Amino acid sequence: MSIVALTVSRENLTARVYAQLRESLMAGRFWPGQRLRIREMALAMGVSQTPVREAIMQLVREGGLEMRSSAAITVAKLSVARYKQLREVRLLLEGLATETATPLLTPHDIQRLETLHARLIKAEKDDDREAATLTNFQFHFTIYRGSQLSDLVEILDSIWLRNGPLLKFLYPHAAPSYRGRHQHLVLLDALRRRDAAAAKRAIQDDILEGGARLVDLMERIEAGAVRVVENDAGESSLVFPPRRRKAAAS
Repeated sequence: MSIVALTVSRENLTARVYAQLRESLMAGRFWPGQRLRIREMALAMGVSQTPVREAIMQLVREGGLEMRSSAAITVAKLSVARYKQLREVRLLLEGLATETATPLLTPHDIQRLETLHARLIKAEKDDDREAATLTNFQFHFTIYRGSQLSDLVEILDSIWLRNGPLLKFLYPHAAPSYRGRHQHLVLLDALRRRDAAAAKRAIQDDILEGGARLVDLMERIEAGAVRVVENDAGESSLVFPPRRRKAAAS
């Protein structure tokens, strides 16, 4: 086999490993701050350590992973303050992408959005957490890519990658909730009417309203009211304070 063929083969393998790791981050399969070991990941994926190392370095550059040394690679861990800063950027840029996409989306695009929203609701009812988070990503980025603003979509994609590990906290403790109708339905109505201003408001309301419980949970974790603990097998979970018993009636 030629050197060129070897290079192409390794690049393709690295790309596949990168795609797997990226999807895992976006689906909330890793905990924020979780340590990753290249050797263990290579064994789990059935590949050598080289493509795993190369994929990890790419994700470090994109902000999804952090590396303090060659032996200390961790999943990105955002503070509440940092999350809120990125949320302000999202409100502006996702609002712009949605506003721009509204007159450009085809009936087929809108039908796909309806299908994705239905899948999201079903995944939540079935407690399929990874499917719910990935489907929500697909729903949003069907709209953003519809804006045809490729540079803007690339920026949003990198922001969602940094937020990805936080999605581990969503289900079942901080699932998106809405005071009225689901904001995706409000958004779909606006897209059908080609009402760009209403669509922009709906996507921004979805970011704020749908993520309110997540922010609350993150604040409780930072305050120490909720703890993230790891067992001997390296699996993490949230530990909530015991509920206070109601005083017996006299």
